[in-house]
This record gives sequence, C-alpha cells and structure tokens, in this order.
Amino acid sequence: MSGMQTTSVAAGPVPQKETIILATVGPPEPPKPAVTVNNNGYFSRVKKGNSVVSGVFFLLVYGGMDLASSLGWNHTFNVFLFTEYSYCWFIGVIIGAFATILTMSYLPKQVYYVLGALLQLTGSIIFTAAPGDYASCLAARYLAGLGIGLLTVPFLIHNAEVAGTNFRGVSAGLEQCALALGIEVQVIYITEWSSIVGAEPNLIHGIIGIVLSLLGLGLSALSVESPIFYLRRNQETMARQCQEKLLANCPNCVSKALDEARLYVAESDSRSLGEELVASVGPFLKLLFFRCFVAFSFSLPLTMSIISSTAVAEGSSSGWPLYVFITLRLVGTGVALCFLDTLGRKAVSLVGLACMAGLMLGLAILYSDPLNIIAWKPMVQACNIGMALQAFAGLFVCSSSVYMGEAFPMRVKASLVGLIVIIEQLIHVIVIACVSFVSSEDIYFPYFLSASITMLLGVIFFAVSLPETKRMTLRQAGHRFQRWYDLSFY
Repeated sequence: MSGMQTTSVAAGPVPQKETIILATVGPPEPPKPAVTVNNNGYFSRVKKGNSVVSGVFFLLVYGGMDLASSLGWNHTFNVFLFTEYSYCWFIGVIIGAFATILTMSYLPKQVYYVLGALLQLTGSIIFTAAPGDYASCLAARYLAGLGIGLLTVPFLIHNAEVAGTNFRGVSAGLEQCALALGIEVQVIYITEWSSIVGAEPNLIHGIIGIVLSLLGLGLSALSVESPIFYLRRNQETMARQCQEKLLANCPNCVSKALDEARLYVAESDSRSLGEELVASVGPFLKLLFFRCFVAFSFSLPLTMSIISSTAVAEGSSSGWPLYVFITLRLVGTGVALCFLDTLGRKAVSLVGLACMAGLMLGLAILYSDPLNIIAWKPMVQACNIGMALQAFAGLFVCSSSVYMGEAFPMRVKASLVGLIVIIEQLIHVIVIACVSFVSSEDIYFPYFLSASITMLLGVIFFAVSLPETKRMTLRQAGHRFQRWYDLSFY
C-alpha cells in the first residue's frame, strides 16, 4: 500500500483524502514548522548566531568596568601603587585564558560563557556585600578577571565560526565596543555619581555587575555551538542541526555553509601539527604586535595624564574632559563598526594607529619638560590631545577582535589566541609596575615617546603585512594571513 501511495505522489495529482493520510502517517512537512517559527515573535526572527554576541556583550561590559578600575579609575584603594589590588584582575584574566588553552578542544563554548558569567556574578555579589573590605574586594576582582579570561578566547573564536561572512567584522568588533562601554560606565560613576550618591564606589560597581552578569548569563544560554566543533568530532548530525539553527532564516544556505565548514576542517586535518605551527608564525607575529597596541590605547599613564592635565587646565570647577575622554573612545568604536565590513579592517585600523602614534608623540613633546606638568597652557594641550587620542584608539581596536578569530589555522587557534590575550594582560601589569616605581613626571616622557615610536613602526609593518579580510570565509582569510606581505588596502 505504501509503495502504491509513493507511486501516485510521484506520478500525478493525489486526491485530497490520500494527501491527508500521508501527512498523518509520515514525518511532518517542512513548511509547517517554518510557519510556526516565523509567527513566534521578534526573538524567533533574530539570527541565532547573534545570540553569541548578545550574551557575551553584557559580560564584556562588566569586564570593561573592571579594566578601567584596574587602570586608575577607582578611589577605594590606590591603584597608582603597585599593590595586589592594582594588578589582580589581570592575573585572573591570565589564569582564565590559560585554562581555555588547555580545555577548549574538549568543551562546548557555552560552558565557558556560563561559567564566566557565574564567576562575574559571584565577584559582583562580594563587591556588594563587602564594598569596603580589602580582602573581599581582592577576591572579587580575581573571580571577575577569571571569568573574563574564560570567555574572551572562546568568544573570539566562536564568533568567527558562526557569524556570517558579511557580518563577521561587526559581530567581533562588539567585543571592544562592549569594553569601551564598560570603561565609560566606570569612569562616569567614579567621577560623578559616587560623590553625589555618597555610596561606596565598590558597592555601585557590584550592583551594576550583578545586573550585567545576570543579563549575560540568561542570554548566553541561548547561544548555538559552532558546526565546526562537531565536524572535528565527525558528528555530522549535530553539526547540521547547529547550522540549521544559525541559518534558520535562510534554510537554502545551510548545505553551502556546512560544505565550507567541512572544507575548513578537512584542510586543517590534512596538515600535521608541525605544519600548522609553521603556517602560524607570520599570523602570530602580526596579531601579537596588533593586540599589544590595544593595551597601549588605554593604560595607566594615559589615565594619569588626562586626570592631571584636567586638574591643571580646568581646576576643581569642572571635570568635563574626563567624560569627553572616554565617550570619544566609545564613539570611535561605533564608527569603526560601520566600516569593518564595508571599507574594511586594514584601512580603518591603520588610520587609527597612525593618528594614535602622532598624538602620543605630541604628548611626549609636551612632557619632555617636567615644568610643563604644572603649566596651564601645555596641560590644556595635553588634555585636548588625550581626548582626541581616545577617539582614534576606538577606531583602531575593533579590528583586532576580528583578526584574532580569522588569522590562525584551526587546530592551533585556541592556543595562539589565548597566548596573545595573556601577553596583552602582562603588558598592563608591566606598565603598572613601571608607573608605581617611577614618579609621574619621570614616566610620561619615556612612556609616550617609546609608545609613539613603536606605533609608527607598527603602521609601516602592518601596511605591508596585514591582509584585508572583509567578505572572506575563514579559510580564505587564513590563507591571506599566512602571506608574509600583503599590500592590499581594500
């Protein structure tokens, strides 16, 4: 009987009654769930790949608050001194990133997001419960740093694997945008809100952290694993299910996207580990320097410079340059997001880096005379330069997040991305140590001069070696990064 029904379906029209019997006995027809999904509301129509960004975004905002707190924007305990409180958050990030290097090949990304959110939530609760206790706040900062370290490396890799080719730049760039937003929140309430409300700064920090951690924890539960994770384990069914969720709005694109993912995995499996390491030397050097410049774009000397120059230029009457200083960084990241997938990553980042280098050289010239630190006119200029520098810093930093997910071969990607994140944190610790052991009037000139010269050399190096990877698949972008030189800008 079933054979006769199959023949009648293929050969000609089927009576209405017979069609109903087939729909009841056989598997459900594809159009029915499609109609149901489309009518579920707004969230069902949002691409599932975006849930990765939306969940981690709030966790990174809280990470930006902790970053700013570690770099001078905290009045509770003196971060200008080389104490454990000043660098403990960076140590937590280092530990978390190292843990991901060891385990990321075995665990789904959602594990890191949930665990990172829980650690941040725990740290926020401790801040709220004991805002004035040094030991408690120290433990809270370690936990929050560990949480950020656990989720940063998986996010950079996961986002690159699930984001659409034409949307990967914006999606990854939101990492730096979230950090910039968190920095702005911390700067604003430390500068103004805490003095008005009269509350402990750490109490406000903890309350905001609880809200952000809960939002991030809830939204991270919606994230979809990358099909590449399952293809590496030969779990084709799971990989297809993930791809179908990611491309729910475009079911016709599932097979093509899955074929590209298979090619990406097969290409990596065809090479030995030694061959992948050799192919990673060039990309690693490029991204190491690139991400280190991100650490220089927001540092303790820059914080000290804008605070001291504002104090001389504006006195105690107004602190508006501090708000403009950090708002321009957020604006810069927003502008960069508009161009990462259109104009491209390379041109935008080089413009930002070149302007940063020139402005830091200007600061070095102003601070070359120690007497200028208390002179009104030079400090007005230093204040203006500091504000402008953050605008171009925001323009520069977003490309690093995209490149980190694109540059390396698949099997060594987690290890190399994690290693670069670790070195980035070590740079902050070293700079804090140098600032703590040298007086401010003696640190400004050598720091800004060395940073500006290094950045100018970086502009030249990146101009001839950094590839443009917009609208490329991960496989194509990896091939471009393995070239030792690449003069394309668009």
